[in-house]
Amino acid sequence: MQPSAPSPVPSSDSPSSPAAPRFDERLTVPGSWWVIVGLLALSGGLITLPLGAVPMLGGLIVAGVAAGVAVSSYGSARIRVVAGSLVAGDARVPVSALGAVEVLDEEEARAWRTRKADPRAFMLMRSYVPRAVRIMVTDPADPTPYLYLSSRDPEGLAAAVEAVRAEG
Repeated sequence: MQPSAPSPVPSSDSPSSPAAPRFDERLTVPGSWWVIVGLLALSGGLITLPLGAVPMLGGLIVAGVAAGVAVSSYGSARIRVVAGSLVAGDARVPVSALGAVEVLDEEEARAWRTRKADPRAFMLMRSYVPRAVRIMVTDPADPTPYLYLSSRDPEGLAAAVEAVRAEG
């Protein structure tokens, strides 16, 4: 299983603790981005080449590490349904405060990212993940109208949220 693939929902015949995640997905970057990191490292080395071999090696390492950290950080966003809550990036929302879950295909996801978007919405989106879910927030004290979450498995995310809601 790839590290970016969502974890399967535990079967109903296996005992699962409330702390076990029903859904866990990391929105890792595509492999082609790591090729770009390598090219940026090479560029750092080439820029410092006129200064000598040691500075060239330093430029290669510094540029490679900086680009690698940036790409790794951007691709570390995670979506989880665990312990009665939906955790998406820095947001943690109890499933009881969530309403309808809408699975968005590529075209609808693009529309909700652009012309249909509400500036008050919480959006965890990645351009390299074309599909998403939109989950309404029903808590009257929360000004956020909905959560927009990019997902490679939006059906699995919607099923996990609905399963937790049905339990509670």
